[in-house]
Amino acid sequence: MSGVTYDYMEKYIRDLIPEKEGYLKELEDFAHENHVPIVQKETAKFLEFMVSFQKPKRILELGTAIGYSSILMYEASNKEAYITTIERSDEMIAMAKKNIEKFSLESSIEILQGDCLEILEKLTEPYDMIFMDAGKGHYNHFLPHCLRLLKTDGIIIADNVLFRGMVASDELVKRRKITIVKRMKTYLELVSKDKDLITSVIPMGDGIALTKRR
Repeated sequence: MSGVTYDYMEKYIRDLIPEKEGYLKELEDFAHENHVPIVQKETAKFLEFMVSFQKPKRILELGTAIGYSSILMYEASNKEAYITTIERSDEMIAMAKKNIEKFSLESSIEILQGDCLEILEKLTEPYDMIFMDAGKGHYNHFLPHCLRLLKTDGIIIADNVLFRGMVASDELVKRRKITIVKRMKTYLELVSKDKDLITSVIPMGDGIALTKRR
């Protein structure tokens, strides 16, 4: 379990969520069998809900992995959103491209290869929704660019912000994770204390921060 909520709570919430079908289930099984990190089950459902509710036309994702969350968000948008996703791992990009092509989504999901921060600096088109799920120790560095790219009524969804509970409890922090934890705390302080933003931190999955402008 993630260490963010009690085990029995996580199990109950996850058991409420119906199993995926079709190619999303294929991707879930592949990720599980090959130890590829994808969004947790309850986080995936939250993403589906937010995309369905917000109805974004353009989504920016930081961290592609095998393309699971990109495809999930595309499906949740009633197949109307255009998704730009950033990934630096050659191995992950190869798998993501294979999955995107397998389901004929090349015209709806674009992968940009490279370092997230370097690519963010070059982007200029606005987005309705931004999903942060890469470089956990750099969310605070991504934030200024994400705010610049975010439409006035857009939202930022940041995953893993409680980082296995370490962000909320010093007793859980592992020595090799101290830098990531400190930087994530900085990110949460930035989005929580900025008077121009409103942020809700949700203890779901590995922690989700939902941010929008006031």
